[in-house]
Amino acid sequence: MEHYPRLVGDVGGTNARFAIETAAGCFEAPAIYPNKDFAGFADVLRHYLSQEEAVLAGSKKLKYAAVAIANPIEGDWIKMTNSAWAFSIERIRTEFGFEVFIMVNDFTALAMSLPSLPPAYTKQCGGKTAKKGRAIGLIGAGTGLGVSGLIPAQDGWIPLEAEGGHVTFSPFDELEIDILELARKKYRHVSAERFLSGRGIEFLYELLSEIKKGERRSLAASDIIEHALNEKNGLCDQVIDVFCDMFGTIAANLALTLGAKGGIYIGGGIIPRLGERFFASGFRKRFEDKGRFSDYLAGIPVFVITDTYAAFGGVSLLLDNYLKRTSVV
Repeated sequence: MEHYPRLVGDVGGTNARFAIETAAGCFEAPAIYPNKDFAGFADVLRHYLSQEEAVLAGSKKLKYAAVAIANPIEGDWIKMTNSAWAFSIERIRTEFGFEVFIMVNDFTALAMSLPSLPPAYTKQCGGKTAKKGRAIGLIGAGTGLGVSGLIPAQDGWIPLEAEGGHVTFSPFDELEIDILELARKKYRHVSAERFLSGRGIEFLYELLSEIKKGERRSLAASDIIEHALNEKNGLCDQVIDVFCDMFGTIAANLALTLGAKGGIYIGGGIIPRLGERFFASGFRKRFEDKGRFSDYLAGIPVFVITDTYAAFGGVSLLLDNYLKRTSVV
C-alpha cells in the first residue's frame, strides 16, 4: 500500500519548511515560515495544514508524517538547541491524528537526499570528480552548524546522526589563535559552531572589531553579510574572509575523518547566501592546506547545495525505511 499523501517537513533554528508529498518525490504546496512568528512547533504545523494550497494537496487526509529538525533525537521530548521550542513527539502525533509521526535529525535527512540530488541543485567548488561508492561528507552553517555524512553499505547508504558542529574549535593561524583566546573569556568550551553559524558571524564581528579597532562592536549577521557582499576591505568583509577560512578547516577535517572521496556537500543557509563571494574566498585554499595530506584533499570535490527544499527527499526516504521496519501497511 502506498502511504500518500503524507507530510514532510524540515525545521531549523530559524525557519520551518513543509510540503505535502502526493506521490514518490512529488512535493506539493511547499512553504517556509519564520520560527519567530509562532509560539511553538504545533502552532506552525497547524497554520501550514490549514492553508488552501496544503488542503488542496491533501492535508486533511494525512495519516503519515515525518519532520527533520535541527536537534538530536533522543526519546519523545524535543527541546531545540537553537530555539525555544519544546514539545512531545507523541503528543503532536495524537493532536494531529497521524497514524505515524517520526522526527529525524535535519542533517541526517539532508545526507539521505544527496545520492539522488540533481546536479542542477549544486555548484562545485574545486576538486575533481567524486568517486562512486565512497563516503560522502555533509556540513552546513545556518542558525547552528550541522554535520553528517553517508557511509556506503551493501544495499545503499547508512546516514550518520552526528553533532560534529560542537567539536572543539581548532585555530589555524595567529589571528585565529587571538580570536580563540578572546572567545575563551566568554566560553570555557569554544566549539566550531561558536564561529561557523549565524550567531558565530556576529561573534566573529565582535571579536575582530576588538582586535582590529580596539573596541567591541555588534551587528546582525544579515547586515554583516550584506555589507561584505557590497563593500571591500571593510570589517564585515574581513569577518566573512575569516568565516570562510575557518569553514575550510572544519570541512577538510570532516573529509579526512570520513575519507570522503565521494565529496563534501555544503548545506545550510549561509554559504548559498554568500554566492560568488564564497567561491572567491580562501575556503578552497584552506580546505587543501593539510600538509602531507594536501594532495589527498585536492582531489575531493566540494558541492554547495542550492535547493532550499533538498532535505525533503531524505525525510521521505527515512519515513519509507521506518514504515518498512515497522511493517506499516
